[in-house]
Amino acid sequence: MSERSKTTNRTPTGPWIIDTRDLGRRPGSSRGYHRKFEATSDFGIVEVLGIPSGAEVEFDVLLESVVEGVLATGTVSGPTVGECSRCLDPLSGEVEVRITELFAYPDSATEASTDEDEVSRLVDDLLDLEPVARDTIVLTLPAAPLCAPDCPGLCVECGEKLADLGPDHRHETIDPRWAALQGRFGEAGNNSEEN
Repeated sequence: MSERSKTTNRTPTGPWIIDTRDLGRRPGSSRGYHRKFEATSDFGIVEVLGIPSGAEVEFDVLLESVVEGVLATGTVSGPTVGECSRCLDPLSGEVEVRITELFAYPDSATEASTDEDEVSRLVDDLLDLEPVARDTIVLTLPAAPLCAPDCPGLCVECGEKLADLGPDHRHETIDPRWAALQGRFGEAGNNSEEN
């Protein structure tokens, strides 16, 4: 047996993989699963907001055997980190999402009548919850997270936090048409006043 065929025939393992053989294929059979483990990769864009690699993720799901496959329902949760999209302060919190996904049996009517990316599939009686959890978490997290709904952000002139600068903070602005003249004659005007 070649080295390549050895690696492709291995059964996938990991905390997200669930073997459904214990569940059986009789419609109405169900079984619960609860797991806590470290995320092996980021969920979301951690620089914006997401669950970082190494954080403890938890899922609590119920698998139910139905005519066309296995229905997975439950929750996935974990800690989030990121930064405010206005003031760039670090953010941290928790996310909990509800998942509901049908994993179609091979050769079922659902498997035969849907595209590969429309419905999840059981492969060798195994289901992988990670893609479902990842997609649900990413779609739940805000694209532009805020530290507070009324965060004023940063000053566009100096880059300092507006919340720290106070209401009287302002920058003197010069009409760009006169800026070159002020640079030239402003110095000359100052010199003539000194004389």
